[in-house]
Amino acid sequence: MKVREIMVKEVATLDINDELSLANDIMRLGRIRHLPVVDGSRLAGIISERDLFRSSLAQALGYGTKASRDLMKNMHIKDIMVSEVITVSPETEVGEAVRIMVDKKIGCLPVVEKDRLVGLITETDILVQYLKECK
Repeated sequence: MKVREIMVKEVATLDINDELSLANDIMRLGRIRHLPVVDGSRLAGIISERDLFRSSLAQALGYGTKASRDLMKNMHIKDIMVSEVITVSPETEVGEAVRIMVDKKIGCLPVVEKDRLVGLITETDILVQYLKECK
């Protein structure tokens, strides 16, 4: 089975110049753990819940919610995103994608074709497919 068959094709993305607070809102409201970051149509990076958590240490340092939010409005995605992104193509075998995710200890893989983001495959997508096959 190919990644193309189970990847999510409608992917929420962020622009490198978006405020960090936007990532926080999208992740919280959409219950999303990973957001690809684009620069125009090119994949430029990725931001995860974990990255967002690390960047909002202001809350842990005693800042209130408003102060923490103000801090996040002054930071941009490009300041905290991971820019060395591990990707796969739509033609990658799902088993290979699983191996990459396990070896690299990552929860998702952006699916790229000619430097253009065409989808995203996550641990959840793989588990859902596995459950379908078990029926």
